[in-house]
Amino acid sequence: MAGLAQRVLIHNFWLKLASLLLAIGLWFLVAHDPVAEVEMRVPIEFRNFPGNLEIDSANSTEAQIRVRGPERLIHRLQPSDVRAEIDLSRVQRGEQTFDLNGGQIHVPQDLEVVQVKPPSFHVSFDDRATRVIEIRPRVTGNFASGMKVAETIADPPTVAITGPRRHVEAVEAAITDPVDASGVMTRASFVTDAYVPDPLIQIVHPIPIRVTVIMESAGDEKK
Repeated sequence: MAGLAQRVLIHNFWLKLASLLLAIGLWFLVAHDPVAEVEMRVPIEFRNFPGNLEIDSANSTEAQIRVRGPERLIHRLQPSDVRAEIDLSRVQRGEQTFDLNGGQIHVPQDLEVVQVKPPSFHVSFDDRATRVIEIRPRVTGNFASGMKVAETIADPPTVAITGPRRHVEAVEAAITDPVDASGVMTRASFVTDAYVPDPLIQIVHPIPIRVTVIMESAGDEKK
């Protein structure tokens, strides 16, 4: 029996010794790895967003998260490794407050979240609305003496916008990026883009806008 045990011990002795030393080294590394903390700012991600709603207002769209763990892992941690997620599958029109706790914050294994700021945030939701509005060209420039802008024509003349109903209904018109008509004596066309200043409003199908500027003598009377 003793001989059998001796043969088992001697078989692959160096391989077994190397494995033992590696295990001891890993244990020593983990046991003596100092603990570190880091703070990082990450965007709040919304999952399962209802197709009929839009965010009307929010007091925060980012979270500052403090993470603790082994120093070797903290040094390798990137903002993309930390996620703050909110499930909106049951949200309804109106105002709602969401808590940011451990269940909404996702970090790599062996790391823990020790603080989240803000601990909660407030969001208002409104029905999604779509509406067609006119495009108003914006013309600038140093015109020749005695000349003025008689007319501006946008092609296409309208654009569809979408967003929270309250914001969509408050928009009077889309405007174009400034068109510089310096030196134009009769008429000229320019290609530009249209936009709505409200950041919660989107143009449904953004396309280039052709703006035609027609000049006239400042002394002419429009008939």
